[in-house]
Amino acid sequence: MLPEALMALAATGGAAVVQAAGSDAWVGVRSRLARWFGRGDAERERGELERLERSAADLAAADAGSVERIRARQETVWQTRIEALLEGMDDDEERARAAAELQQLLEQAATSTSGGVGLVSGNTFHGPTAFQAGNHNQQENHFGPRA
Repeated sequence: MLPEALMALAATGGAAVVQAAGSDAWVGVRSRLARWFGRGDAERERGELERLERSAADLAAADAGSVERIRARQETVWQTRIEALLEGMDDDEERARAAAELQQLLEQAATSTSGGVGLVSGNTFHGPTAFQAGNHNQQENHFGPRA
């Protein structure tokens, strides 16, 4: 069983795959992630590239009625794959090194998919809503009859 921090890292990794798929950053994220999974084995890396492409294709083909289900399933698939790779490492030092590499990869992916700005996705709003994402910007919202 992985420590909680590594399980959280794996969950973040699963979400990052889904978030990056179809974005301008996909090719870079996909390549770096496949290399991470391959751990120096070119054949394994190619297999991971194929899996990542299938995931991206599944997400792209999803219709409005199934997109959330497919996103959740793909996040779980990639979280599980990351957990399995980390669990399969016998050496704690190797596991820590792999986790640090993955953390760095995910930080780069977050920056490249969001342009350096906090990325927010997959939200549902019901009723009056004000939403803002940005870097050093200002917004004023007024709800009600005098808005």
